[in-house]
Amino acid sequence: MSSSSDLSSIIDFSKSSLALAVLSIAFNPTAWNIVAQNGMSFTHPARYHRALEEQPRMALLPEPLNTLVPAALFIVGQTFVVTSTWALGVTGTFLGDYFGILMDHRVEGFPFNVLRDPMYVGSTMCFVAGALWYERPAGLLVSLYVYTVYLIALRFEGPFTDMIYAKREEERAKGSKKQK
Repeated sequence: MSSSSDLSSIIDFSKSSLALAVLSIAFNPTAWNIVAQNGMSFTHPARYHRALEEQPRMALLPEPLNTLVPAALFIVGQTFVVTSTWALGVTGTFLGDYFGILMDHRVEGFPFNVLRDPMYVGSTMCFVAGALWYERPAGLLVSLYVYTVYLIALRFEGPFTDMIYAKREEERAKGSKKQK
């Protein structure tokens, strides 16, 4: 592509649904990190789907890859998201640690033994899968945006989580010294 007019032929930036999807995607990790650290999750898949429906369609992969690749990405992505939720439970998934409800130990089994941030990676994979399945270049652009938003969120979330678990271990160590 040589100019922005070429880009506008495959992505319709005039549709408000695209802007709304992008904003709602950014809201989740932003809210999780700002609100929780100073202290909800909102869904965005329906908005993303609607935004994709209103965007120009273009074959992105040849057959049969146009169905196999997005299906595989979605299955693997959902596996990471669902197994993360299972491993963390309700409290771990929905920011119990931000509100002082810590798990006994940090989860280190699957899928956390494969990826440090399997929910974010799995979610991003599902966004890419949707873009490829519905053959919408705008979806790939949104997927890149999702990945970027998650990377920014992780710059805050990762160190915060590390800090609260390290602090708890220090407090446990102090408590066990007092008992001796």
